[in-house]
Amino acid sequence: MDATRRLWAIASLAVGLAGFALLTARPLALVGSVLLGAWLISRQFLFYRATTRLAEDISVTHSPAKTGVRTAERIPTTLSATLGTPSRLALSVDGGVPTTATVSEPLALTVNPGETNAATTVDVRWPVAGQHTFDTATLTVTDGLFRQELPVGSTPTVTVEPRVPRNLHVGEGGDRIATAYGEHDAGRLGSGIEPAELREYVPGDTADRIDWNATARLGTPYVREFDAETDRKTMLVVDHSQSLSTGQVGETKLEYVRELALAMAENARQLGDPLGMLTVGDEGVTERVPPATQPDQYATVRRTLHSLSPTSGPQESTGDSLGSTTTLAGVNRALATLDGEKSQFARTLQPFYADRQVYVDRISADPLYTAVQSLLAREQGTVFTVLCTDDSAPAELLETAKLASSDGGTILVLLAPTVLYEQDGLADVERAYDRYVEFEELRRELATIGGVTALEVGPGDRLSTVLAAGQNQRAQVGGEPS
Repeated sequence: MDATRRLWAIASLAVGLAGFALLTARPLALVGSVLLGAWLISRQFLFYRATTRLAEDISVTHSPAKTGVRTAERIPTTLSATLGTPSRLALSVDGGVPTTATVSEPLALTVNPGETNAATTVDVRWPVAGQHTFDTATLTVTDGLFRQELPVGSTPTVTVEPRVPRNLHVGEGGDRIATAYGEHDAGRLGSGIEPAELREYVPGDTADRIDWNATARLGTPYVREFDAETDRKTMLVVDHSQSLSTGQVGETKLEYVRELALAMAENARQLGDPLGMLTVGDEGVTERVPPATQPDQYATVRRTLHSLSPTSGPQESTGDSLGSTTTLAGVNRALATLDGEKSQFARTLQPFYADRQVYVDRISADPLYTAVQSLLAREQGTVFTVLCTDDSAPAELLETAKLASSDGGTILVLLAPTVLYEQDGLADVERAYDRYVEFEELRRELATIGGVTALEVGPGDRLSTVLAAGQNQRAQVGGEPS
């Protein structure tokens, strides 16, 4: 409870009367001072009792027009206050708008003495993706002498999702894939629900497995096999390092690969597959969600994906590509072998492989590689890894894909070509096409690794422009005389 200026003025008057009475020996002034003091105490008691009743009587609500929006969208939000009985006190309510939101004017209202309700509506803009909760509204009550602030009202949550990237393309070499990514079958026969094949009855088959329609049609007992139901452990590994910030606002690499990661998460939810996730920044793993199948698991992954933003750490890349014989494991084996050799041949090769030690150190320190390494160390059994990244570090990416596909694992690489995202990347379309060809060579090299599927992810209209430039180049070369 706070005092207003009016209260301080009256209190000063009471003190002044008391001092005047003492200095002039006039008891009447002292009586006046005492009466003022008693009146202030009684007003304080009455104000306290009124505010206590008011806190129980008032209802304050935030009412956003909808609780699911896209980034930068404006939604009307109503702040309302309702009293069961009129009050003689002056009331004002300041709505608690999250710091991540912006408003055209303050979300606040006033309930005048004698009124029982008031409401105001303000447009609230949500520029940041994620889940945002309104702060508790603040009710300010005053009778002119005292002022009290009380937290009141509801605190709804608004989920802000990034805008869907335009013209999303997912494919291989410019060709859009025709089937949904992420689907899988059991790979074995059993007692599931999807019909697989028909075979003749053999002793030991139970009667409930006989397909009576086929038996009647073929004249001999037949059994219908079904695909066995199976769960596939899916791990999303989402790169949100600084290089994933390339692109226009709302159309960065991260926003495109995030849309694919969300689709993979939804596919896992529909199939009931265990789903987990690692998010990786420039300095390493930023979020770790162990795989699970509880209903809130998929919502947790979705919220985490929506909240991702590129990290600010530096990312160095030499742009080296790997030949088929230059691998991390191969370099390590060669170094170990040469360490025990004393021949002239070994001494000749030592400097070459010593230089390759730099390569080994770089791969071992790569955040994406170490994240997948830690993932495989933690998770038992076969893991389906979905790696969402870009082409900024090809050597490290190749080694990461080989690591993830080792021991029978499968990996889907969703790869954002840098050339399709740079704002001035299409200024020279012929050069852009050459860069896309380099990217395609990387994607194809990834696809040659056993268990790896590599797909390009980007804006389809920009890719069409690049491919058209390539067609023009080939047409010009084909039209020249030999």
